[in-house]
Amino acid sequence: MPKAPVPAALADGGLKRDAVGAVVTHNPFAVNDAYFSRATGFPMDWMNVASSSLIYGHPQGPTGARAVAELIEILRARGGGIGLFTGCAAGDTG
Repeated sequence: MPKAPVPAALADGGLKRDAVGAVVTHNPFAVNDAYFSRATGFPMDWMNVASSSLIYGHPQGPTGARAVAELIEILRARGGGIGLFTGCAAGDTG
């Protein structure tokens, strides 16, 4: 499960790490974010700057939608850019 979002995050999307202005993840386990950080080069303290999505529970649809809205607000506050959302491998990885 921790490995699932990595290929879709950068390689399949054609993005370089420096092109991404913010990362928000929706994962049920801390190891998922730790693996994602190590594999992509995004520092852990740079990801999920507003909090963990799990404080809202783990339903894929509503929590994923909230995380995307949060990502948009983070980018807006930073003046724009490209955001990256990754979700739990159980359903919203793509």
